[in-house]
Amino acid sequence: MSLIPYGRQWIDEEDIRAVVDVLTSDYLTQGPKIVELETALAQYCGSTHAVVFSSGTAALHAAYFAAGIGEGDEIITSPVTFAATANAAIYLGASPAFVDVEPDTGNINPKLVEGAITKRTKAIVPVHFAGHPADLDPIHDIAERHGLLVIEDACHALGASYRGKKAGSISDMTAFSFHPVKPITTGEGGAVLTNSPVFYERLLMFRTHGITKDASRFENTPHGDWYYEMHSLGYNYRMTDIQAALGLSQLRKLDAFTARRREIAKRYSDAFSESACFDIPVEREYARSCWHLYPIRLKNPCAERKRELFGKLRQRGMGVQVHYMPVYLHPYYRRLGYGEGLCPEAEGFYRRELSIPIYPLMADEDVSRVVSVMAELAEEMK
Repeated sequence: MSLIPYGRQWIDEEDIRAVVDVLTSDYLTQGPKIVELETALAQYCGSTHAVVFSSGTAALHAAYFAAGIGEGDEIITSPVTFAATANAAIYLGASPAFVDVEPDTGNINPKLVEGAITKRTKAIVPVHFAGHPADLDPIHDIAERHGLLVIEDACHALGASYRGKKAGSISDMTAFSFHPVKPITTGEGGAVLTNSPVFYERLLMFRTHGITKDASRFENTPHGDWYYEMHSLGYNYRMTDIQAALGLSQLRKLDAFTARRREIAKRYSDAFSESACFDIPVEREYARSCWHLYPIRLKNPCAERKRELFGKLRQRGMGVQVHYMPVYLHPYYRRLGYGEGLCPEAEGFYRRELSIPIYPLMADEDVSRVVSVMAELAEEMK
């Protein structure tokens, strides 16, 4: 029985040709495809600047650095996310403050954000879980009142929109991921989009060891045309031209990918809307989700038998997954002093959440197979 994964890339002949063209060119890295991809991303999202990185994690790390987040600072974020959202703050000596989520979207609850602000808070980092944008307007209002930055973790959400504006065009900075299961892929990769020229320059330097070749920024008298200076402790977070060429080819298909994801999501929602076992995911009036994930929530008694249901689905060829155990429940975070009960809605969401297969290359017959198997097992779980 073939496995239907919860997500996977769609690579076609056009993508392969784009990569081969770079492999036979003069530049495998630090070449023209990087700027081409950055320009295309900025244009697609409606942002002024884009800077690409070696991963979504590197993009988050760079965004926090560009924001000036450092030792003793705090970011406010959601615990329903991949660990990188919080880890990247710790890399810089800062701490994550976790705020509970909305029980239906899994996104940070804006009503609880203000209560988490302290003298150490530097930024609010909403996560667009599953490709559904967090409610940004109230978050921006809070940030403005308190002089905070808003950095969107949109690693699930390239192609999604909030009140008609594309993710990547709205906040101080927005981070994306191009991992193979994400809306588009570069193999591994990420990007930060911003309208700030100051953040843009910091992002560029951070991804290349903190080095600048811009003579107008030199602090010393240059020794010759070869001269460059390192101004901060940066990293080698560069993307290759091979990856960028793949990303450019993928970006041209993003709207078609999103349309197919939305089509599959509708089929699932229609099929499961009356289920006694499943609560279907919502799409709020302000949001247009790109449906990176289709996160159903199990009702009781199915939720109480989640482990059993998960195993049976895997046995039937359903590559289901769970997103996510709240970050602060990982052993590393427990050792930092975080503990169970911090965000009850997030913990409840984790107990109930199950991500079922959704990806653009998914065949109609596979969608039907998922619906059929889910319905059969839901009956068994009653």
